[in-house]
Amino acid sequence: MSAYRVGAVRPSQLLWTYGPGALIDLPNLSVITMGLDRWNVENCMPIEESRLLAAVRRILGPQVERLRVPPFLRDENADPMSAEGKIGVPVRPFPRWLRCVRCGLLAEYDSGLFKIKPNPYRPEQTHFIHENCEKGKNSDAVPARFLLACRNGHLDDFPWRWFVHGGESNCRGTLRFFETGASLQTENLWVKCDGPDCEASRSLVHAFGKEAQENLPACRGRHPHLDNYDGSCDAEPRAVLLGATNSWFPDTLSVLAIPIQNNLLNQLVDDGWEDFTDVESIDELRGIIRTLSRRGVLPGIAEYEPQDVWEAIQSKKNRQSINEQDVSELDIKVPEWNVLTSSSPPSDWPQFLSRKTEPPRRYGDKIVNVLLLERLREVNALLGYTRVEAPEEGTDIEDRPPRAALCRNRPEWVPACEVHGEGIFIQFSENEVRDWENRNTVKERDSNLELGHRGWRNARKLNPDDGYPGIRYAMFHTFAHMLIRELALECGYNAASIRERIYASDDPAHPMAGVLLYTAAADSDGTLGGLVELGKPGNLGKLIDQALARSEICSSDPLCSEHDPSEDRTLHAASCHACAFVAETSCERGNRYLDRALVVSTLECKEAAFFERA
Repeated sequence: MSAYRVGAVRPSQLLWTYGPGALIDLPNLSVITMGLDRWNVENCMPIEESRLLAAVRRILGPQVERLRVPPFLRDENADPMSAEGKIGVPVRPFPRWLRCVRCGLLAEYDSGLFKIKPNPYRPEQTHFIHENCEKGKNSDAVPARFLLACRNGHLDDFPWRWFVHGGESNCRGTLRFFETGASLQTENLWVKCDGPDCEASRSLVHAFGKEAQENLPACRGRHPHLDNYDGSCDAEPRAVLLGATNSWFPDTLSVLAIPIQNNLLNQLVDDGWEDFTDVESIDELRGIIRTLSRRGVLPGIAEYEPQDVWEAIQSKKNRQSINEQDVSELDIKVPEWNVLTSSSPPSDWPQFLSRKTEPPRRYGDKIVNVLLLERLREVNALLGYTRVEAPEEGTDIEDRPPRAALCRNRPEWVPACEVHGEGIFIQFSENEVRDWENRNTVKERDSNLELGHRGWRNARKLNPDDGYPGIRYAMFHTFAHMLIRELALECGYNAASIRERIYASDDPAHPMAGVLLYTAAADSDGTLGGLVELGKPGNLGKLIDQALARSEICSSDPLCSEHDPSEDRTLHAASCHACAFVAETSCERGNRYLDRALVVSTLECKEAAFFERA
């Protein structure tokens, strides 16, 4: 199967949607992306971002040598039989069970009953057929749309024989899948055995709900993308549908590419340290600089004399790098905050071009700094993935669902992608935020939100004392969502392409109070200028006015404004899809820890609002 091209996805999708272990539901068949062991690393170009690489090593181990972009076809018109045309990632048909669309035959694709019909020039037409179908020759065969998954990251074929016979059975009769009734609800989906002495049949409704545990076998600990069985697994298997979002959640790490050094050459050496760390002579260094220039890596390094670069490398080896100090912080946002709030932020760095502007006049007491980022670069790395439950950011690592591996052994590289865009950074007054936090109504809403957080984690058997981000985070987070929704109406970007980065900490030693909203349209340069233009004082003030006014009344009020998270163990208070939720690709917390009442007055609460409107 690996000899045929069967479809196309973008490189960024191999990080966020279709990475190793994920299913790709193509028009005529379903495949699973194989582990990194099977990828041709020569087709994966490296990305230089030392801060992110150091953070990845801290999590996955020091053996990780590189961040690399997933391979992609650079010439869409390349001959599919050429070396260029075969660039891609290896996949394998999964699930293994197929169903004939005419006679309902249910069997594995390697049983000999089905045959693949590849089309190298039209890969989207590659499909399986049932050659000897009794209802029509060469009938199409499609993937059986039920699978088993568990919280430990395992994925397996649905146990069709086990399920229809109610357990282990020696019957090897042909299985058939059929539908009854007009709807496709699970109670109308049936599987039956055509064995000569067997009339077993069962509805798929028994594979879901409370009785599913009694009707499904134990998890076999299978990782089909690694050709690996872990053996016994104590997690409860769950039936999932092919294409369901809970079958693969990426566990990623991201940083903004920011200059830490004041000296431009020193910063270039820091950014390209992985290439420079083992250089032993100036002659060798000249070759490295030529290679970096040819690859388009470290723009500007070729403008310096090799002798100057050599001295900068030796200087870095003889001192403790500022960069290394920064990545040792548990929160990788701290160095970003220091740069964004600097009295003289970088204004000429190739990957970070910023310009200070005045805060909106009417919000001058609340907002003390606005930074327009005319150019920025975000780099994301894939650490692993989870199934059934999404990885929770900011919680204790022991409470997270187990991170499934991307390859059999410890990875020597991980997939990464970069996003170029623009953004607006807004810094709030620390004094105003602390005064707001001391209000009794704010403390009361903080208590309710924390009770909802504890109840939510208790229900999932997680440590309730961990992971609560605090009330200032909830306020900044809600404000960011309000502004994202308003910006999307004005700047020309769709809402899903605007992302947030929240800087919230009440640590007296390193307080943070700000939000960064930036474009994150993958695989394209999101530098249209619309976002930066709206960050100018007159425009930003008007946008904040509109965002606050629009959020005071929700179409779901009064239910939305009266929502109490402590009662139903949820992670948001006065917020919903009609007023404060955004696309989950834009939100760093999956639309959790939101409360309109912390930002504006609502029908139910008027004393907790950070912004007071006339």
